[in-house]
Amino acid sequence: MGIRLPGVIQAKQILRQSLLTASSAASNAINVPKGYLAVYVGESQKRQFLVPVSYLNQPIFQELLHGAEEEYGFDHPMGALTIPCPENTFLDITSHLSSL
Repeated sequence: MGIRLPGVIQAKQILRQSLLTASSAASNAINVPKGYLAVYVGESQKRQFLVPVSYLNQPIFQELLHGAEEEYGFDHPMGALTIPCPENTFLDITSHLSSL
């Protein structure tokens, strides 16, 4: 029996919708190891990153997901989850999360 946090549930719903939309573009996908999530990051030029799914529990990563939802809804132009923030910002956030 576990405790469910509303933010985590909402982040998972956003991710699930994004992945359903992205399934139609699966021919462009790379092999993503179990326990990781592929995301595209950047403002003009998009770069792909693999992030651990454990980041979904982190409030700061959930903020990135909400930004992606506000910017793209569930129709991501790259065919996968796209996070609309500068690459340097994303790297700073994820490097902080990996040290937790």
